[in-house]
Amino acid sequence: MRQIHKSAWVLVLLSAILQILIFPLSNLYILCWVAVAPLLAAILRARPPATLQVSEGIKLVPASPLQGFLLGYVCGILWYAGTCYWIYNTMRQYGGVNAPAAVGILILFCLYLALYHGTFGLCVALLAGNNPVSRRALVLSPFVWVAIELARTRISGFPWDLLGVTQVDNIPLARVATVTGVYGVSFEIMVVNVAVAAALLLHRDRVRRKKRNSLLLASVAAIVVLQAGRLVNPPALPSDHVARLVQENIPAVEGSDWTEEYFKTTLKDLTALSLTTPNGERARRYDLIVWPESPAPFYTTDPTFRDAISNIARESQAWVLAGGLGIRNASQTPRQATEVYNSASLISPSGDWVGRYDKVHLVPFGEYVPFKRVFAFAGGLTKEVGDFARGTSRAPLDAGGTKLGVFICYESIFPDEVRRSAANGAQVFVNISNDGWYGDSGAYAQHLKQARMRAVENARWLLRDTNTGVTASIDPYGRIVARVPRKVRTVLNASYAVSNVTTLYTRHGDWFAYLCAIISVVALLAGLLKSKAANR
Repeated sequence: MRQIHKSAWVLVLLSAILQILIFPLSNLYILCWVAVAPLLAAILRARPPATLQVSEGIKLVPASPLQGFLLGYVCGILWYAGTCYWIYNTMRQYGGVNAPAAVGILILFCLYLALYHGTFGLCVALLAGNNPVSRRALVLSPFVWVAIELARTRISGFPWDLLGVTQVDNIPLARVATVTGVYGVSFEIMVVNVAVAAALLLHRDRVRRKKRNSLLLASVAAIVVLQAGRLVNPPALPSDHVARLVQENIPAVEGSDWTEEYFKTTLKDLTALSLTTPNGERARRYDLIVWPESPAPFYTTDPTFRDAISNIARESQAWVLAGGLGIRNASQTPRQATEVYNSASLISPSGDWVGRYDKVHLVPFGEYVPFKRVFAFAGGLTKEVGDFARGTSRAPLDAGGTKLGVFICYESIFPDEVRRSAANGAQVFVNISNDGWYGDSGAYAQHLKQARMRAVENARWLLRDTNTGVTASIDPYGRIVARVPRKVRTVLNASYAVSNVTTLYTRHGDWFAYLCAIISVVALLAGLLKSKAANR
């Protein structure tokens, strides 16, 4: 097999760096329009030709399928390492593992999820065949990319930082997500990347070099026009409700540190924060008070915790949504042992506990250990957060006629799962999270951006209440209307509105992504059949 040309490896490295820079904390989102182009160029100009002569103007031809996979795979490893580097510190500080083990977990994580980038490279190489400027490969690349993003969501369950998320602040462009979900924005970004890649390829092709300038000019014009939407800022949307979002800022400490005194003192502080202003005056009446997911041992069966929350609801005459540890014991499910859930409980203004949402999509190795017999050694990773049972329902919680679509922590990165709560009637979203596990890495900002895209897709206000930040009110355009500083114990009076309007995406889900997957599969099968027939 002819070796991959060194220029292809340079392009792979460049693409990986650009794909890292477009996400927070660097957040150079404008580079998304060219971030994947070097990878495409690397795959389509990867090795010397076997028969074509240099005099014909072609020095390099597409990678073989295996080489295409390898180029994409290396790019994926570098991208995940540069974007999800925070996994090391999370495992080291909160997972109870030593430094070498934390490094090993990060490496295995990158090696596994990079398979998706590798599959993208494989598909592009298969579509290109031996054509050095394959129109089929270029035209179909956006469809393949979206199909791969869908696979990341549905198969591995970790669709972290989908390409379209980079444009959540570009309101006109992001509105495409109300029809197609975030995948439609990814598709648009990839179309421009394909044009840029084609210009790079023509630059190396003497026969077609005359077309390069016009294509490059068209690519730049498209980038300017599409990115100009970032300058559009529609008027503020009306809001007629106010929620009080409590940012608890509770540190992750060992269970033994939660003495009775520390527990009661924490509850007292949070109660005061929920009911009074900083100068000690009684706070105004609110429609909703929210406590986030946190590392505190707030069990829904604990009388002390229940009384504190019920008293807050009665004194404020407001609905309260409180993160805590939900319990279902053996008396409720006779054939099962006691189960613990990562939950959000709803309390009425009369102090009654009337509803609960149990987190459905748990974090592997963080909230449960999959395939426990195989990964028995990893049980310690859940020591700080517990080994939770999985919830089964995404039905909204009814807060006096207002239906709350609740999702917890990283459930916000799953477009279709959040969509289902809106499809079930949720009029406003509430996302409670403990982003303290991420520290000061880019993860907390990446998480926020992805949650904002869920508001856009479903045209819903989003109340995002976190333990350490970012706590914010987000409008249906994905704009942050109000927020409070991170890593302080404080409260945000968050305005919002309820909505009964449903977007096309809310009604029909990932139809566009599945269409891209079908087109990709049909194109790949057609290419394989054509190649097989030609070899007979």
